[in-house]
Amino acid sequence: MAKRMMRLFTELSSRKWIAAMTGRFSHSSLSRHIIPMFAKAYHIPLHEAEKELSEYRTLNEFFTRRLKPGMRPIHSEPDMMISPVDSLITAMGPIDAGTILNVKGQNYTIAELLNHSPYMDKYKHGFFFVLYLSPTDYHRIHTPVAGRKLESEHIKGKVYPVNDFGMTHMKSVLSRNERLITYISHELGEVAVVKVGAMNVSSIKYVDEAAGEWNRGDDLAYFEFGSTVVLLTQTRTFEPLPQLAPGVSVKMGQPLGRFHRPTKASTKEPGVQ
Repeated sequence: MAKRMMRLFTELSSRKWIAAMTGRFSHSSLSRHIIPMFAKAYHIPLHEAEKELSEYRTLNEFFTRRLKPGMRPIHSEPDMMISPVDSLITAMGPIDAGTILNVKGQNYTIAELLNHSPYMDKYKHGFFFVLYLSPTDYHRIHTPVAGRKLESEHIKGKVYPVNDFGMTHMKSVLSRNERLITYISHELGEVAVVKVGAMNVSSIKYVDEAAGEWNRGDDLAYFEFGSTVVLLTQTRTFEPLPQLAPGVSVKMGQPLGRFHRPTKASTKEPGVQ
């Protein structure tokens, strides 16, 4: 009964107009008064922030804060994919014939997640990470590879919560919520950076919509409240680090695994001779 009531409440509260109201308040000058309480409640490491707490004019400005130079060093090996965000790994693994398996007990298809994009077949046997950003985390999203933009797609949708309750008890949150997807080509393949909106997220924004090329770790986008990034790698081009697993926290710039150049044999579908 309690779970049914929570699902009903989540359905009712996961409306874009509620997110818009929250967004308007977080952009208002009135919201600056709750910044100290917000920072204390979520144990935000203020020594990392680019500015002093009193310099932020709105809650949104504080939430989307930049960090001081050097706070997130970028791993030096160029064939490594780095984490694009500070986050908790909530799921990871190989993509099984276009299906992401067992994300909080649910399966997701690449077709639904990528809105049936013409790029989706490139990821059918790739690798995925689901990276959850809590309100405590630094909320800017950086590029996991050096490369050029192939395409960007904004998919309208719901704003269900992406916390443990939402991901476990709401159906297909990652493919029903609003998403901003960036497809990036790099020297050893392609990646898709899927930025998933969530409850109280009024928008997901690019830092520079005109940008078409990035170095690893460049500023790509930001959430205006906590959310999730789903990171996909092209079929058989990537090997994750063995010490990574669901429940492990990572910082932006830390390595997630190594790319390798696909051979002709490895790009064939299973069973094809």
